[in-house]
Amino acid sequence: MTQDTDYMQTEKTATLILDDGTVFRGFSFGCEKEVTGEVVFNTAMTGYPESLTDPSYAGQLMVLTYPLVGNYGVPARTFGADGIATFMESEKIHADAIIVSDYSHEYSHWNAVESLGSWLEEEGIPGIYGIDTRALTKKLREHGVMMGKIVIGGEKAEATDFGEYANVNYVDKVSCKEVITYGEGEGKKRVVLVDCGVKHNIIRCLLKRNVTVIRVPWDYDFNTLEYDGLFISNGPGDPDTCDAAVQNIRKALSGDKPICGICMGNQLLAKAGGASIYKLKYGHRSHNQPVRMVGTEKCFITSQNHGYAVDNDTLGADWEPLFINMNDGTNEGIKHKTKPFFSSQFHPEACSGPTDTEFMFDKFVELL
Repeated sequence: MTQDTDYMQTEKTATLILDDGTVFRGFSFGCEKEVTGEVVFNTAMTGYPESLTDPSYAGQLMVLTYPLVGNYGVPARTFGADGIATFMESEKIHADAIIVSDYSHEYSHWNAVESLGSWLEEEGIPGIYGIDTRALTKKLREHGVMMGKIVIGGEKAEATDFGEYANVNYVDKVSCKEVITYGEGEGKKRVVLVDCGVKHNIIRCLLKRNVTVIRVPWDYDFNTLEYDGLFISNGPGDPDTCDAAVQNIRKALSGDKPICGICMGNQLLAKAGGASIYKLKYGHRSHNQPVRMVGTEKCFITSQNHGYAVDNDTLGADWEPLFINMNDGTNEGIKHKTKPFFSSQFHPEACSGPTDTEFMFDKFVELL
């Protein structure tokens, strides 16, 4: 068992202030700096290294409802020859902060190389523990997501500027800036991956199925490329800020090449097909969201991370829902009635799990 000894020397107070003036006081265990962002909660019991490095959390202060966090430390930040992270979901932490109830200063795991606190400090990300996350989550559920600010130290923490989330194009911030090719080989099917903030496990899942992946920036006109199928990734923020991607996808809809989307990809595909998107009250961020495949009695437990949803009532005549959330009835995927276009709002490739719906990748590759 390894101990994070920093806390033995000093425990600086840290305060979370919500935009309605509500104050939660705790202690700092990461980088000691002020930060603003959208406060959201995640009900998963494990997977903080994967969640923190998920680009979909850009601009957000992540509250973990599971009370004990940090007890299994952090794995090595290693990368394969292709640049894909071995254990993480991207090259760095994308969440702007992490808020937990009880931080474990001691950690023990065969794969751990350092504490969560030291990792946060190295990457410049604040962490707060000692917060009543149950009370905070109840407030977010009743009010909806709120802007918040983390202040380090000081008895009288005050905040007036909470920043902005809704109108910021976070996809542009996290997308790759140039075309990157993975798994190139003669005779392989070529898949264009529109990077809206792609998790590395999406790339892993595609490569595992023996295709060449051409990863392009979110606003790149991929219609000029030679490819066999189009894949649209997950990503952060408001899909209404991504009109360039929607226009490019709309061009692709006039053809017959297979198209698949995940999370943000589901929303952008729906928008390209003419549907509308709306913001959920507090989003779906967990490993335990039940969804049903429309027209069947098949249900799946899924991992999700999104704050927006497709309005089923606005789907065009050529489209229909593919999955429905069993908790609140919201859209969890769409499909075209005649062409090989389909998507999921949840993460079939989720790391850390569950991966019960990874068959979505099999279906997509079979169509190529």
